[in-house]
Amino acid sequence: MTPETLVSLDRAHLIHPVSSWRDQEEHGPHILQSGQGSWLTDIHGNKLLDGFAGLWCVNVGYGQKSVVQAATEQMTRLPYATGYFGFASESAITLASRLAAVSPGDLNRVFFSQGGSDAVDSALRFIRFYQHARGTPEKRHVIGLARGYHGSTYTGAGLTALAAFHRNADVPLSWQHHIPSPDPYRHPKGPDAAAIIAACVADLRNKVAELGGPEHVAAFFCEPVQGSGGVAVPPVGWLSAMRNTCRELDILFVTDEVITGFGRTGPLFACEHENVVPDMMTVAKGLTSGYAPMGAVFMSEGMYATIRDATPPGVAVGHGMTYSAHPVSAAIGLAVLDLYQNGLLENGVRSGVHLASRLAAMKDHPLVGDTRSMGMLAAIELVTDKKAKTKPSPALGISKKLSKIGYENGVLFRAFGDDIIGLAPPLCMTLEETDILCDRIEVVLNTLLDDKDIAAAIA
Repeated sequence: MTPETLVSLDRAHLIHPVSSWRDQEEHGPHILQSGQGSWLTDIHGNKLLDGFAGLWCVNVGYGQKSVVQAATEQMTRLPYATGYFGFASESAITLASRLAAVSPGDLNRVFFSQGGSDAVDSALRFIRFYQHARGTPEKRHVIGLARGYHGSTYTGAGLTALAAFHRNADVPLSWQHHIPSPDPYRHPKGPDAAAIIAACVADLRNKVAELGGPEHVAAFFCEPVQGSGGVAVPPVGWLSAMRNTCRELDILFVTDEVITGFGRTGPLFACEHENVVPDMMTVAKGLTSGYAPMGAVFMSEGMYATIRDATPPGVAVGHGMTYSAHPVSAAIGLAVLDLYQNGLLENGVRSGVHLASRLAAMKDHPLVGDTRSMGMLAAIELVTDKKAKTKPSPALGISKKLSKIGYENGVLFRAFGDDIIGLAPPLCMTLEETDILCDRIEVVLNTLLDDKDIAAAIA
């Protein structure tokens, strides 16, 4: 098909996720055709440096032959096997065991989902099963963070604390609540790390008390680094302090590592930075590096045993999906894990240090209020008044302009609606490519200043 035909068919038939349907019909898609390493090529032959790894997910980069070979072999031999009725496949069993071996603490039980959103949804279901199993069904309430993102299923969208996922959806649900984000740039106590941590611990305690005490609260969910909320990097010590508070209050501590897992922040899992062992952990994206859909819930031995022992013999734990533990996705996950463990994590750490250095130098730009990063996860927050940290007026349309200018300059990144540039480059990105990425972003920022309205808005 010609590019023009594809654009026309897209406008007529394809509903895009988390998008303005009107804008999509008006402008049509950017159609990608191929990828290699950190680079993409669109249908018109334009080469684009992918600074966002697809959607935070293509951690190993495009065109990894070992991954393609693993998928091809598994698809040829056994393309599908259900996990229902006592069936399993070798690839799924092997992947679960290898993940258990590298997971924090006693997170030895692995449930495979189809992606990140249903991994979170599954975790919420398992929490209910667990509380009933231990004889505390009144522990129903779940607490998350403002600007947190935990997927877009009906239940997950309520735990997510972003307006786009709440509008006209009747969420959050009555048992879903949020406390302030630990974002050092925007927190009232920032940038004092100790003060932010103390305030967040107090916020959690106060919210639990407001809900009737620990006997009514089931769990606390958090991302070790908030991704879709603008890549907010909490101060060092925050994660362990929140974990310790949850343990003291008898509240399950759940880390959502759908974005931060599999080397995105440096180690295989972000909670390793502070040696934190959660009660549950959700993952996806980097699990298969986007080569096939798959997510997972890691569950502690204690939670697993409690649910198992309270369930009568022969009675099913009623949760699962047709494509849970899909053998092709599992084979891909194994090949991707091999790449992580054979040098890719180390390369991501090296490039992440260089990326942080380049971003720090951008703070002098008139539009840049803050830069922040952890490993290969980073953000540039734009403001019109550095001292007051004033966000640009929506009338300036900076987000749309960022995406357009970036594409025209051969670089892809996440242009958040509140004028934050999100970065999550593939872990295979070289130092030279990291420089190209940052050079092109600087061009984008300088081009924004050519807009008279934007230039006039700067204090």
